[in-house]
Amino acid sequence: MLPALLSVVAGSADVISFLGLGGLFVAHITGNLVILAAHVVVHAPVGLASVLSVPEFIVVLALSRVLVARLEDAGHTSLRPMLALQAVLLIGFLVIAVAAVSPAHPNAAAAIVAGLLGVSAMAVQNALVQISIRGAPSTAVMTTDITRFVMDAGEVLLGRDPAAAAEARHRAAHTWPAIVGFAAGAAVGAALYGAIGLPSLALPTGLALASFICERWPAHR
Repeated sequence: MLPALLSVVAGSADVISFLGLGGLFVAHITGNLVILAAHVVVHAPVGLASVLSVPEFIVVLALSRVLVARLEDAGHTSLRPMLALQAVLLIGFLVIAVAAVSPAHPNAAAAIVAGLLGVSAMAVQNALVQISIRGAPSTAVMTTDITRFVMDAGEVLLGRDPAAAAEARHRAAHTWPAIVGFAAGAAVGAALYGAIGLPSLALPTGLALASFICERWPAHR
């Protein structure tokens, strides 16, 4: 269930940042790239956070990989530290956004810092899903998950190889909760933003903390 919970985090953080930070996607980095290209072509103003989001995402991914390597070299598992790092980044995102950001000024320094903290948190989440939860579906790229799910469903229904069909059924069972989680997170995040604005970032932040706590609990039983 952890990937499903992280999908809710990504979906809610993405829609809230888009609505509250001038169209910035913190999880859907492809969206930022498309918006950036479109604005450049039509000579429209481009938000600095959108410009910085792609290199920021790449740098944090690389640093996350280095951190995981160091943890593994020291004999530690990487999942809990990565979940903790994501939660800390989301707390910073929430605090700065609520304390200093106006939705009308997405290019304000506080808005840029808040947005990049959100991008960093989602980069950490993408990294930990790839490295620390082997075989898990993406929690932020629904195009990939939906394609995988439909292809696996087709294999189950139309395939002639029982072993391949069983493998596809197993993958589909792990993929659909991430799809539903992201959609639910986006819907609830949008509704909360409409009701209370940027404080709605408490939703993905709280869920990230819950993910960390749930992963810690079995070690102390």
